Amino acid sequence: MHQMTLAEIARGLADKKFSSEELTKVLLARITQLDPQLNSFISLTEELAIEQAKAADARRANGESGALLGAPIAHKDLFCTQGIRTSCGSKMLDNFKAPYDATVVAKLAAAGAVTLGKTNMDEFAMGSANESSWYGAVKNPWNLEHVPGGSSGGSAAAVAARLLPAATATDTGGSIRQPAAFTNLTGLKPTYGRVSRWGMIAYASSLDQGGPLARTAEDCAILLQGMAGFDQNDSTSIDEPVPDYSASLNESLQGLRIGVPKEYFSAGLDPRIAELIQNSIKELQKLGAVIKEISLPNMQHAIPAYYVIAPAEASSNLSRFDGVRFGHRCEHPKDLIDLYKRSRGEGFGAEVQRRIMVGAYALSAGYYDAYYLKAQKIRRLVKNDFMAAFNEVDIILGPTTPNPAWKLGTKNSDPVAAYLEDVYTITANLAGLPGLSMPAGFVDGLPVGVQLLAPYFQEGRLLNVAHQYQLNTDWHTRTPTGF
Repeated sequence: MHQMTLAEIARGLADKKFSSEELTKVLLARITQLDPQLNSFISLTEELAIEQAKAADARRANGESGALLGAPIAHKDLFCTQGIRTSCGSKMLDNFKAPYDATVVAKLAAAGAVTLGKTNMDEFAMGSANESSWYGAVKNPWNLEHVPGGSSGGSAAAVAARLLPAATATDTGGSIRQPAAFTNLTGLKPTYGRVSRWGMIAYASSLDQGGPLARTAEDCAILLQGMAGFDQNDSTSIDEPVPDYSASLNESLQGLRIGVPKEYFSAGLDPRIAELIQNSIKELQKLGAVIKEISLPNMQHAIPAYYVIAPAEASSNLSRFDGVRFGHRCEHPKDLIDLYKRSRGEGFGAEVQRRIMVGAYALSAGYYDAYYLKAQKIRRLVKNDFMAAFNEVDIILGPTTPNPAWKLGTKNSDPVAAYLEDVYTITANLAGLPGLSMPAGFVDGLPVGVQLLAPYFQEGRLLNVAHQYQLNTDWHTRTPTGF
């Protein structure tokens, strides 16, 4: 049962080959047995899962249907879940039980999805390796000595290890796509505003976006269908009709114009990954796609701009965690200032403190114009590059990451080296574009991903290309040894 995709589970439940309750119990037992190797879960919700599975089976018995009705999933631990710990991977929120469900959680529950638990993540979604979590590092099921990527590494590791078929995740600078690439999954960052951020604990509000992690594009289409849509509770949610993502999966790629930016193939890209990307291009050409070289001239400025904007927004968002209203509170404070200092110093880890300090500095008097304002101008130039490119091509293709997953601990002393691993993913967040990573091969036994980018609200096109590619390749079907 654990090898089934979401689509296969939906068909099995519809054909009454098994019940949601049976499947849920199998997967819960598998998580209990195997997750100690991975550390991919922060909380398991066994009672809730069984209750939801029984309810889903009853709904099916009454004639209801739906691709997510009875399907087991997990939520990244920054989606608020009523009455369940929502920690954000931080000591600061270790004792926090959300009083309400995030919109994404509520929508998926209404569709009948079964929540198995909350997955581990980099603290407050800050990281590219899932090593900054207060609950310990997550390990990559393809090689337990390597990182699974971050910040959605818990969701990625759990799905890759076949502990469950799919999970929710979030992407601020590549935190869905990079873990997908590192663990041989398909991961989709939707257009900014496509998925509600209400109840999703914020890192950088103008960059954060929720999305699906699964083994196939078909499964991502199913999960995104349940997540997407306008939400009046979220002022950044866009009132745009949600298409049937599964309906367009089988469209022909004949004549599809794919742009390949020359800036992607620089000295920083592992040549073995470059070769796998070229192989992916050839596969898509066989399916009728037309390849064109393009340029994104301002890509070189994206990392410095991102690492001004994101920390600036984080310093503002995380100011609410002050030891007064909720979350960690220091013992026996001498006065209010001592309460603030010690609660935040004890509650936040090193990476979060680093980004808060950088952000506060960038927003301070005398430096706002020099750093934050300039970074926002660069952001506009990055967006303009994409708009010009999409006048010539339908989608953009390139590597998801410059290197395969690195060994645990090897970049801890050099955070900038980890930041540079986001070079191909952060531009989509700066511009608000949808992006997808799909499996493209292996380097030294570790998975590699190819990234696709599309114009606004063209998630269906990305899923269509990825699905057609997966019908003609088998990288996505590979399973890590031991799982």
